[in-house]
Amino acid sequence: MNPKPSLRAVRGEILHFLSDPAVAGAAALQHFSDGILAIRDGHVVELGPADDMLAKLPSDIVHDDYRGQLILPGFVDTHTHYAQTDIIASHGEQLLAWLEKYTFPAEARFADPAHAATVANFFCDELLRNGTTTVMAFATVHASSVDALFEAALQRRMRLITGKVLMDRNCPPELRDCAASGEAESRTLIERWHGRERLLYAVTPRFACTSTPAQMESAARLFAQHPGLYLQSHLAESRGEVEWTARLHPTARSYLDVYDGFGQLGARSMYAHCIWLDDVDRARMATTGSAMSFCPTSNLFLGSGLFDLERARALGVRVGLGTDVGAGTSFSMLQTLNEAYKVLQLKGQRLSAQSAFHLATLGGAHSLYLDDRIGNFLPGKEADLVVLDPQATPLLARRMASCAKLSERLFVMMMLGDERMVAATHVMGEVAWRRPLRR
Repeated sequence: MNPKPSLRAVRGEILHFLSDPAVAGAAALQHFSDGILAIRDGHVVELGPADDMLAKLPSDIVHDDYRGQLILPGFVDTHTHYAQTDIIASHGEQLLAWLEKYTFPAEARFADPAHAATVANFFCDELLRNGTTTVMAFATVHASSVDALFEAALQRRMRLITGKVLMDRNCPPELRDCAASGEAESRTLIERWHGRERLLYAVTPRFACTSTPAQMESAARLFAQHPGLYLQSHLAESRGEVEWTARLHPTARSYLDVYDGFGQLGARSMYAHCIWLDDVDRARMATTGSAMSFCPTSNLFLGSGLFDLERARALGVRVGLGTDVGAGTSFSMLQTLNEAYKVLQLKGQRLSAQSAFHLATLGGAHSLYLDDRIGNFLPGKEADLVVLDPQATPLLARRMASCAKLSERLFVMMMLGDERMVAATHVMGEVAWRRPLRR
């Protein structure tokens, strides 16, 4: 007989969300100023006030004591590019020029499996250092780049969604596949990785301009044929991209209509950016269960435009948050929330701190149809968590001293915080990263 998995506990100030604060208000969150999270076999067993939990837990239970720090569910990044890690902070282009000048040359290097493995390991370590435990990421057109990222995530027990990029036109020859080869390689990767441990596969047409109609049909076929499969792409990021798409697809009503016409909308489809849409498009995404990834740092960096969270919410679209590295300028979800707040200020919209942290945790999980497994600390959920240190920098410590309410403290964390705030990251209950002790 296998021994019963050992029970362990995590103690500290604990916050998680039961629903969206923008809808349910204060009832959407659960907060314990001193709480204990009990974990067995990588899953949440129970959560409650420390005094109550101590009375029922074994006296010799192994526990991590984070009193004085804030424990949240692990962050969920719904759109990024691991192959663009090495071009983050590259100067001076907008989207289409960025692809030609920086992205395509960087991705061509992933023909080398050793290079792909090196970047994949760095990428996953950097996510954990920033408190991100679930990620949906683009690889490259090379099947070996997908293998490398899945292998790195598997070693760390992270929840990862990725897939081989499909591109058979309007890209350099060394990054071009064809509809048949793209589908065949994708099928092999799906069989190898999809549903293995915490790994999930995403059919990945880069965007409508880089796949022929034959490849778009192929991508839709893959998406429809495999239960639980994801699809990820880009949508209406910049005006130039929208105009180019209209020239290539003159009979489509809109950019979204191109994907819809090829059968690529539906549950578990994730579209990054979604800036230059109208309410007809947004309503169609809501009806089909398709999701948007809000990528504020890259949208500002490339000068693409401002995401309309208010209209997406009003029409019932699922929305997650994406760092979109390397056009995105940080792996930190705290910094991404910082920029999200500013984008919405420019749109004349408000983002409360509670709504922001919901977006980075349970909201992201909901957008990925994973909220039955991750996103909060309800019993049975996978025990991924991030520990934030409110005293991480002198400025944070000083500013926190004048905060009377939880909402104030959360707002300060998202505006002044970055990876320095992350004291520890746990994956499936175990420490995956911990900040080195200060000397």
